[in-house]
Amino acid sequence: MTEDKTPVTEETPTAQHKQPSQPLDKQGRAYATGKRKNAIARVWLKPGSGQLTVNGKQADTYFARPVLRMILRQPFAVIKDESGYDIFSTVRGGGLSGQASALRHGISLALSSYDPGLRSMLRKAGFITRDSRIVERKKYGRHKARRSHQFSKR
Repeated sequence: MTEDKTPVTEETPTAQHKQPSQPLDKQGRAYATGKRKNAIARVWLKPGSGQLTVNGKQADTYFARPVLRMILRQPFAVIKDESGYDIFSTVRGGGLSGQASALRHGISLALSSYDPGLRSMLRKAGFITRDSRIVERKKYGRHKARRSHQFSKR
């Protein structure tokens, strides 16, 4: 019963990047779907000059409020590449705030699909995880979801 005591050397799998979950399309774009509340954003991302198009309009005209534009730029601030990608997106449902957050989620997923090395940075910032908070439904016998009826003594 003799055993070979030579140490086994294996390369660590953490040093290798995973392949993207979805391959790029014929135009070299990465696709992702972002969601928030009732808003759904479909996002196509490719390397370019930094144009951001939402429903056929520039993002600065579609999202007029500066806070919403800041939400859209957050994934690029995390990866420190502000103008390296062109983004074409369509957004449906919800209000402007939910649409901006859905677009941020979609951009983050598309970036991680295009370059899997960025996924850990975007996950630490919390942009990969979908924000699952939605509006609570109205209950029978109440004015709103939780607001009770007004008490009447007489």
